[in-house]
Amino acid sequence: MSRPPFEIAGMRIAAGTTGVVDLPVSILPDHTPVHMSVKVHHGKRPGPTMFVSAAVHGDEVIGVEIVRRLLRAPQLSSLRGTLLVVPVVNSFGFLNRSRYLPDRRDLNRCFPGTPSGSLGSRLAHLFLHEIVMRCDFGIDLHSAAIHRTNLPQCRITPGDKITAKMARDFGAPVILNSPLRDGSLRGEAAARGTPVLLYEAGEGLRFDEFAVRAGVAGILRVLRAQDMLPAKGIAKSKSSSLICKGSHWLRAPAGGLLRTFRDTGEVVEKGDVLAAVSDPFGHVEVELKAPAAGILIGRAILPVVNEGDAIFHLAELGPRADEDTVEDMTAQLEADPIFDEDEII
Repeated sequence: MSRPPFEIAGMRIAAGTTGVVDLPVSILPDHTPVHMSVKVHHGKRPGPTMFVSAAVHGDEVIGVEIVRRLLRAPQLSSLRGTLLVVPVVNSFGFLNRSRYLPDRRDLNRCFPGTPSGSLGSRLAHLFLHEIVMRCDFGIDLHSAAIHRTNLPQCRITPGDKITAKMARDFGAPVILNSPLRDGSLRGEAAARGTPVLLYEAGEGLRFDEFAVRAGVAGILRVLRAQDMLPAKGIAKSKSSSLICKGSHWLRAPAGGLLRTFRDTGEVVEKGDVLAAVSDPFGHVEVELKAPAAGILIGRAILPVVNEGDAIFHLAELGPRADEDTVEDMTAQLEADPIFDEDEII
C-alpha cells in the first residue's frame, strides 16, 4: 500500500512528491498578505518527520542560504519520512534586514505564543503548532547578531542525550552546552518533547562560505544518521567536534579603537593578548588578555567599541581537545564533492 499523503493547511502532499505551502500570518498595513512558506518533501517510504528552519531572527541570512543549498541536494530524492523546510520564519525582520519584528520584539522570546496575542506571539504560535509539533525533531539555523561573527557550532541542552547525538552526527567544529531560555523555540519544543538542535554560524546580514558548507553538510549527516537518507554522497566528519561545557564573553576594558589579534577558531592560552583598545590620539592603549585557556567561538567585527562591549566569546575546552579540528574540518569541506558546483557568494 502507498504511504498516505502529508496534510498541512488544507493541502495534501502525496508520497514521493514535494510541495510549497503558504501558511497565512497577517496582512500588512498596505493590504499586502504575509505568509510563512514551507517546502514539504514527503518521501515514498515511511520514516521520521523533521523540520529545518531559518531566519527566526530576520537578519540571520546564512540560514536561508543553507536551506537554499539543502533543497538542491540530490540526496533528497531518496528521502525516507518527511522533511519540512522553512527558509524564512520571520518575514518581517527578513524584509527589513532586522533581527526583530516591527514592534521590536524578539521572536525567539515569544514562544509558545497565542493566536490572539502580539504579532510575535501569533507568529510563534503558528510556527510551533503547524511545523514544530508535527515533527519528531528539528534543526534551527542561526548566526551571530549584526557586527559579530560566530564559529560554526551546535548548541545543546546540558544532559540532553538526543540533541547531543544529533550534534555529534552534525559534525560542526564545536558543540557547546547552552542552557534553555524562557520563551525560546528550543526551550518550548523541548518542553513538548520535540528535540531541536541549534546551529550557530557566521554574521548577521552576511554570507560565510565555511559556515554555509558546514551547515549543509551537517544537516545531511543528521538526516543520514536518522536513516532518512542513504549514506552515498554524505561523508562523515573526519574530526570529532570539540566539546565545550561553558563559555563567556570577554569585554572591552575601555572605549576606543579596537585592534584584534586573534580570530574565531583559534585556541588560546591564559594570558595571551587577544586585542588592544586605543584612544584616537594613541595616548592610551589597553590590552585584552585571555583570562583562561579555551577556543574563540565568536568575536566582534566593528573596530569602534564602548567600554564593556562584548569582544570575544571564549569557550572552555575539554581535556582531550584537538587544536587542529577547525583546520581539518575546513579542508574536508573544501574537498567535499557535494560542493563541486563552484558556488559563488
